Amino acid sequence: MSIHARIVDDLIANDISFMTTVPCKQLAGVIEEIENRPDIMHVPANKEDEGMGLCAGAWMGGKRSAIIMQNTAIGVTINTLATLIQYYRMPLPMLISYRGELREPVACQVEMAVHTKALLAQMNIPTYHFHRQSDVEELDAILKYTFMCNKPVAILTDANFWGGYGDQ
Repeated sequence: MSIHARIVDDLIANDISFMTTVPCKQLAGVIEEIENRPDIMHVPANKEDEGMGLCAGAWMGGKRSAIIMQNTAIGVTINTLATLIQYYRMPLPMLISYRGELREPVACQVEMAVHTKALLAQMNIPTYHFHRQSDVEELDAILKYTFMCNKPVAILTDANFWGGYGDQ
């Protein structure tokens, strides 16, 4: 089973039936897998904060939701996270590609990597960092946690998790 299928299987097993995504090269396989699953309604978003609004609407409509995004957009989402998702105690699993670490080929990705974990910590958002594909074993427990405590949770997946930048 591919890592992409495993991730989507865990999402479905936790009754997530609505997903919104913002395009991301590292997460493209997961996005494609979501598109191929009839159990999940997939609505692509133009921006991450817009996607969070879609997830909030799905939650208010009785559906469990999740978002797929890049860490470079964490700054754009701060207000939405604080004044909508956290204020109304909405669970929101955020599967986030964590760009900007060692061997990153795109210089502008590095700046947000420097701030990502600190911003999430400042907002008291539980954060898990997947560095090896075996880390996916924790996904089911993380999803159960976010719905049990009605909190957003960040799951950072770095380039090593996805197989590197093609330089290994």
